[in-house]
Amino acid sequence: MTARALERVQVTGGHQPDSDRVLSEDALAFVARLHREFNPAREELLLARADRQRELDGGTSPDFLADTARVRDSEWRVALAPRDLEDRRVEITGPVERKMMINALNSGASCFMADFEDALAPTWENVVAGQGNLIDAVRRTLSFASPEGKAYALNESIATLLVRPRGWHLLERHVTVDGQAISASLFDFGLYLFHNARPLLERGTGPYFYLPKVESHREARLWNAVFVAAQEWLGIPRGTIRATVLIETILAALEMDEILYELREHAAGLNAGRWDYIFSAIKKFRLRSETMLPDRGQVTMTVPFMRAYTELLVKTCHRRGAHAMGGMAAFVPSRRDAKVNETALAKVREDKLRESGDGFDGTWVAHPDLVPVAKAVFDGVLGARPNQKDRQRPEVSVSAEQILDVRVPGGTVSASGVKGNVSVALQYLESWMRGSGAVAIYNLMEDTATAEISRAQLWQWLRHGADVDGERFTRAMYERVRDAEIAALSAAGGHTRLRDAATLLDELVLGDDFAEFLTLPGERYLEDGASGTSRDTAGGAS
Repeated sequence: MTARALERVQVTGGHQPDSDRVLSEDALAFVARLHREFNPAREELLLARADRQRELDGGTSPDFLADTARVRDSEWRVALAPRDLEDRRVEITGPVERKMMINALNSGASCFMADFEDALAPTWENVVAGQGNLIDAVRRTLSFASPEGKAYALNESIATLLVRPRGWHLLERHVTVDGQAISASLFDFGLYLFHNARPLLERGTGPYFYLPKVESHREARLWNAVFVAAQEWLGIPRGTIRATVLIETILAALEMDEILYELREHAAGLNAGRWDYIFSAIKKFRLRSETMLPDRGQVTMTVPFMRAYTELLVKTCHRRGAHAMGGMAAFVPSRRDAKVNETALAKVREDKLRESGDGFDGTWVAHPDLVPVAKAVFDGVLGARPNQKDRQRPEVSVSAEQILDVRVPGGTVSASGVKGNVSVALQYLESWMRGSGAVAIYNLMEDTATAEISRAQLWQWLRHGADVDGERFTRAMYERVRDAEIAALSAAGGHTRLRDAATLLDELVLGDDFAEFLTLPGERYLEDGASGTSRDTAGGAS
């Protein structure tokens, strides 16, 4: 069976230290089977995304779906949460990098989301090593020794592990099935599940996932079909897999009930993915000048359209018995500036007070030092209770118009906003090209989602000639700011891919067409650990 499944499966990436155990023949046969079974539906859904974007570009205004009204109006609930997902008051996120994983699992957070998506630059080396690190984490053997000789190991008690695979739109180009690059979503999900489902169950936990970039309930339906098949093929009980869906696209905000319904036997909740949500608002309505957003720093969680979406998320989740998870606190504490920390930590507390007061059951942080800050806030609201799903929020009534009206009262585009976007985008892209997908810039943890906001705003401002402190935003202004930032960053040193980063940023900002995701044109710039050798699984190395 395995030999037949491996026919026409090739691993074209170079051999990595973890290749033999991660990319075993049985594991590759499993992910190839997933790809053959479900990739046609994935491709159809991506075409549906493109069709919907054309409708939006033509002026169509989306709404709650008429043909799923019965789902929204009827009474049903998702499956009860597993014991170790009942209390999720603080979750920490980060890439599947060994040292960062140990620190996150030991941080005191309730859960850790290990990320193959926005926080990981998907070089072949990173992807394979990440799967190896997860194998070790599940078996509690994960360790690390720094060049200075400091040893890192897992504590006796660690955070509950969740994994975020890459989104439906991405491919893993180092593995082909029948001559076609494999779906990155199915590759990441399938390898983790194949290697770890049974060891997780033996430890009293389970394979738990975060699902990114979902745009519709039909995309959630596909994930559910994948879950059902994968559990059957591995011989584990249906419902073992649990998934939290990130509501990080503005279209998904109109289908939250339907998304939970499609996944109801596997659903663990919804998460307010704030940064990608802002990016989605720009992307989906990019041709409409009236939807132009102001400086990124002015698009806070209290502006009307962000407030509407989060209020509806809490109400929807609690009505269905699901967890409502809050957004990211991206602050990275300074080791040198106590005043910066004092100001930023006050804002973090304010953000978490708002979330806990609104009824969220937990929240996200990007740095271990923020775990006690967020935990103290949620402890104050929850006490000994694991969550506050009993808060039903009947007073909340949110219309489609409120979700779609992305105007920010009093919002402006400033020269400092332009400069900030150019600088963050350049620094992030440069680091991403060198293989690092989570980067501390100006005391904030930047990942692909935040870089997407920066480059998308620049494209939108240029397209519609935004007023920048009384001056029209033009190509010449962008190039002037870009060149100044390149000079400043070059003088600071350490940025070996800055020219490539600038070339990619120019492509993203100056192009007539809007790139759907920066990672798609960006992949050709990635520094990859692959040696260029090819392995045909039926015939060894070649």
